[in-house]
Amino acid sequence: MVLSWCLDDEEHPLADQAMQLTVERGAVVPHIWWYEIRNALAVNERRGRLTAQQARATLANLGTMRFVLDFDHDGSLVMELARHHGLSVYDAAYLEVALRRSVPLATLDARLRAAGTAAEVPLLGPAPRDPEGRRPRP
Repeated sequence: MVLSWCLDDEEHPLADQAMQLTVERGAVVPHIWWYEIRNALAVNERRGRLTAQQARATLANLGTMRFVLDFDHDGSLVMELARHHGLSVYDAAYLEVALRRSVPLATLDARLRAAGTAAEVPLLGPAPRDPEGRRPRP
């Protein structure tokens, strides 16, 4: 979601909705998010998709938003969610936070959305559509 906010060719209405809600209400993310964002910015900077200045500006903007880093993961549940839904442990951490904290899951990832639906976690917005207007299959 967050990369959609800073990469022009990654814009998505669901990401825009997530940003608006984050600005208004804040968001809870697993602590791995801190590293994932910085890694994604570094990778995209190396690929020439954004400049160092844009990466710094993105981090500064994110710093003004109310992100709560969650450090209280249930490690057994994270592993079970990863196994059961075929998720990476990183993605399962997002699902675990949403389950434990009873908050909606905001993601553009089809597999993670499907896992959230199966786990009866509320999802932010409708399933994203591909450029032809079809909903992606998990």
